[in-house]
Amino acid sequence: MLRLKLGSADLCRVRFADRLHPVGTALLAGQWLRDPTVAALAPTLAERAAAAEGTAAAQAATAILRHLLPDRGRLPDFVTPFDGLESVEAGLEAIRATPARRVRAEVTMAYADTSVSPLRRRFAAADPEVLDLFGGAVRTWFGAVLEPHWAELTSAYHQQVAAASQRLAHHGVASLFAGLHPSIRWREPVLEVRTWWDGDLPGTGHGMILLPSPLAGPRPRVLVEQGYPVLLVYPVVMPTLGACADHDSLGRLLGATRALVLRRLAAGGGLTTTVLSQAVGISLSSASEHACALRAAGLVASAREGGSVRHHLTALGADLLRGPSGDPRESWPTAGQAGR
Repeated sequence: MLRLKLGSADLCRVRFADRLHPVGTALLAGQWLRDPTVAALAPTLAERAAAAEGTAAAQAATAILRHLLPDRGRLPDFVTPFDGLESVEAGLEAIRATPARRVRAEVTMAYADTSVSPLRRRFAAADPEVLDLFGGAVRTWFGAVLEPHWAELTSAYHQQVAAASQRLAHHGVASLFAGLHPSIRWREPVLEVRTWWDGDLPGTGHGMILLPSPLAGPRPRVLVEQGYPVLLVYPVVMPTLGACADHDSLGRLLGATRALVLRRLAAGGGLTTTVLSQAVGISLSSASEHACALRAAGLVASAREGGSVRHHLTALGADLLRGPSGDPRESWPTAGQAGR
């Protein structure tokens, strides 16, 4: 458990990142998609990653990244830099600008349980040639796997930020922290985070940047660097990728968002309003409104559980998703099938 003691200077400057970090997202996704259990939550990207390995360049890029970075857990902080939000090239420039001493320290720590190889030794030594090789692999992997869906991922990011910002504006920072992720708990003045490392740290006095990401992995990620805000990357539900509403009969019948709400409830086996809003990428009030409309139509049933309301698909809702033939694939494409 990481315990961050945040002072007033940090809490007064809690904010969201302007956008997803292309390089940071690519490296987290590359690690995350190695776990088949976790990759099942992002079938579109997992399939694209597998298909990309059919090309020599992408196969080589994947092999390099898998060899140089840990299979799971904490990545060297310098490969997910603060700077370089603008583009892949900007992110790679930030990585190349990292002092060699820092590269050596962070890679050595990441390799604590990893066997030594010549390439890993050169990477840990901040060999410029290997850093260029690493950058080329990141560039190729991003282009093959994430770039085709980057606009959708970016749009979903802004929806997540809008929903969380609304909670901050209406209920304050304590409510914001409470709704980020089950692994994040606010015990004033300490923010407890179940991440990949343990410890007690003070805030930096420069605030905190929050970054919701469907590709963070199963646990939040924290970067604490003096002179910078604390960076907290926390997992959110993967948005639907590659959906094509123009050819979606259910979307035309119910509306694209309401159809997606119905599908998410079917895939999730029952979701609270908060989780549903995150899964669809809409505000809490919108998720409640859509669930209410679907409940009025007999497609959804809702039940209170403590302080939350959980929504389930009814038999009628399940029948509607199956379509007239009884095969859900024939009439209404599911989130994973739409647009293929």
